[in-house]
Amino acid sequence: MTFALFPIVDAAGALECRASTVLSVISAGPFWMGSDAKERAYAYRIGGEAARRNRWFDAELPRQQATLGTYAIDRYLVTNDDYRQFIQQTGHRAPTLAEEEYQRQGYLVHPYEEVKPYLWRDRRYPEGRGRHPVVLVSLADAQAYARWRGEREGRRYRLPTEAEWEKSARGTDGRYFPWGNRWRPGLANAEYRVGGTTKVGSYPQGASPYGCFDMAGNVFEWTSSTFVDGQVVMKGGGSWDDQPGICRAAARHGRIKEARHILFGFRCLCETAAK
Repeated sequence: MTFALFPIVDAAGALECRASTVLSVISAGPFWMGSDAKERAYAYRIGGEAARRNRWFDAELPRQQATLGTYAIDRYLVTNDDYRQFIQQTGHRAPTLAEEEYQRQGYLVHPYEEVKPYLWRDRRYPEGRGRHPVVLVSLADAQAYARWRGEREGRRYRLPTEAEWEKSARGTDGRYFPWGNRWRPGLANAEYRVGGTTKVGSYPQGASPYGCFDMAGNVFEWTSSTFVDGQVVMKGGGSWDDQPGICRAAARHGRIKEARHILFGFRCLCETAAK
């Protein structure tokens, strides 16, 4: 089955956001997204007991061929260094979260003690984490950053849709992971091997076919897509504490738009250049 997704930009517009050390241009055309029974069975084998017990992967989109227009996307997750410039220039809130707010969110896999190393203090990120992905940001925070960046560069930035994110992560052939169909533990920050976020781009051999980094492991990522209940689709091929089955490009789960967590970050899509 083939689905035509609305092309976000003509090729000439996207090429103004040229491939660089910052952006990768994703050419227009079809690609395979979602998962089939074979892929989900493999995911459950390597996905851990919680995934099997709760049938996490049953809600994935069915394997389908979709078509997108040309766009450009960040090669790297937005970092603390990047985000610091944004809050310094705009006065936007810093990524911090009181314990009471954290407790109210639920899904507290990590106790608040594990949140503390990621908290910004006096509008400064934790020492030594400048090149780590920014976390503890809500959907609105990420969208505000994208707008500010666009105004600064004279372009239009936004969060990618689920489809745009997925194509950027797996290419056109429907591979399970950015590098292929078999999990390779040395190519991503996952499985609690490190125990926290790592500098963006630390796993160059795990880059996607388009040269995008950390599209498996490190942190989940906000998208602009939603489920029917209004929750936002989170992608990212899992995070630093996830099992391999969750680190596939087709994996997805939902969170309320206000959520802020040490596992949630984002990257931006460059839609067009200013006229």
